[in-house]
This record gives sequence, structure tokens and C-alpha cells, in this order.
Amino acid sequence: MYLLLIVLNREEYLDDVLSCLLELGIEDAATVDAESMKRSLAAQVPIFAGLRLDLGRRPFSKIIFATSDSRDTSNELIRLLKEVDIDLEAPGVCRIYTLKLESIFGTPETIEEM
Repeated sequence: MYLLLIVLNREEYLDDVLSCLLELGIEDAATVDAESMKRSLAAQVPIFAGLRLDLGRRPFSKIIFATSDSRDTSNELIRLLKEVDIDLEAPGVCRIYTLKLESIFGTPETIEEM
């Protein structure tokens, strides 16, 4: 079992990413709102206030947690999104981490149960 950790910096791609995860058979993904460390420091620590000048237009990100039986799910996700002209490998779009899980407990709801 693998954990996909997707840090999506382009929120406009969220629906497409989640749809592709569904297409890959992943129904139990969770999303979390996130803020970059740079933005957080600039807003909360006066010595870093100068960082505000180069923060750009995307203040927040989405983090998507999903589990998969396949190590190749991230590559399959990238391939599916390229088919709809979304390049997750382009600079600043996202980062995907694939982590091997030693164990997992609990059973997620299925879409039919919701």
C-alpha cells in the first residue's frame, strides 16, 4: 500500500485531479487547505515581512492524501492529466510524493455509502 501526497499549487486543477484519481479507482482521497511556509512567515514574523514582495498570486495550496495499491499511481495520474492538457510536472504546479506504508487501519467509506 502506498500513500500519495499531492501538494497542488494550482487550485483550478483540483477537480481534474480528483476526477482522475476516481478514474484510477481511488475513492478515499482527502483534501486539506495549506499555506506555504514563506507566506506564513511573511504574515506572522515581522523580520520576514519583506518576503511579501515576491509571494506571487497563489497564496494557498491544496494537499491531497490518497492511498493506492500501486506504486505507479502517480505516473498514471500525470499521464491522465496530460491528456486533458494539464502538466503536473510544470514548475510551480504541484509536487507528488509516493510513500510506502507499513500498515493502514480502518476502512474508508465508498462513494455509494455517502
